[in-house]
Amino acid sequence: MRTMIAIPCMDMVNAVFMRSLLAMDKVGEVSYEMEIGTLVYNSRNQLLMKALAGGYDRILWFDSDMEIPKVTMRILSEDLDAGHGIVSGLYIKRIPPFTPTIFKTCEIQQLEDQPEKLIPVADSYQDYPKNDIFEVAACGFGCVMMDVATVRKITDKLGVMLFMPTAGFGEDFSFCLRASYVGEKIYCDSRVRLGHIGYRAFTVPEE
Repeated sequence: MRTMIAIPCMDMVNAVFMRSLLAMDKVGEVSYEMEIGTLVYNSRNQLLMKALAGGYDRILWFDSDMEIPKVTMRILSEDLDAGHGIVSGLYIKRIPPFTPTIFKTCEIQQLEDQPEKLIPVADSYQDYPKNDIFEVAACGFGCVMMDVATVRKITDKLGVMLFMPTAGFGEDFSFCLRASYVGEKIYCDSRVRLGHIGYRAFTVPEE
């Protein structure tokens, strides 16, 4: 089993991310690909094409601001072995209200008073199953493992630019919309709980 670990990034990567990535338990043959650029959707599309052209069996996506548990690849690999084609780990946003980056809905709706205008709508999962795998409408791409055979089912119908933003959504939700459109399901395994690395400024109190 050959897996490409795909990491889009702007320039530097976080030391905590890199340390946890290197410490993660590996499954099968693993290669690393990093695409550097300011447009994350372009980086993801480039990485996707490398995986398709490189004869890989699976792609494991990470954002470079994640803290990765050792068991991440092992658990997600087991999920794919069980027939789940696209599986996300669980983590929260790093800004308030700190909600999970998994969603019950991901759709395009018309405004009632302006039916010619379309808006993106996504509702975050709040009460998700604990320590289990379950279906979601969409997820962030901080940690997602996917089967290349599943990806090819999507690209055969929609082409390779699966991360191109559409209808006001970012590149991750746009991928999920396209996957759903062709009948592919997306899952989250809440046993894989990642840290989302953030920073804040510590200021001197007012006197």
